[in-house]
Amino acid sequence: MRIGKVIGNVWATRKEDGLQGLRLLVIQPIDTKGNSIRTEFVAADRLGAGVGDHVLVTSGGSSRYIDKDNPIPIDSVIIGIIDSTEVKRGEYDESSNRND
Repeated sequence: MRIGKVIGNVWATRKEDGLQGLRLLVIQPIDTKGNSIRTEFVAADRLGAGVGDHVLVTSGGSSRYIDKDNPIPIDSVIIGIIDSTEVKRGEYDESSNRND
């Protein structure tokens, strides 16, 4: 999963049958501080996210199975609209996570 911000919409009057009823949104991946990272991508949405919303996105083959009985041709799907996040800073000692 990754965090992203919805920055736009994609309108397609003609699309695969399995995509009917799904909105397509442009997602800007962000880090936990809200900074843009990586390149934008398109994700399918059934939850009603809108421009400016922070969302949880999953990608890869598992995205195809948002309806387990009817796989669809997508590789990214919004699985949550984020209300808030909390990240503690300065308490993690990276050296304690090493496998020496």
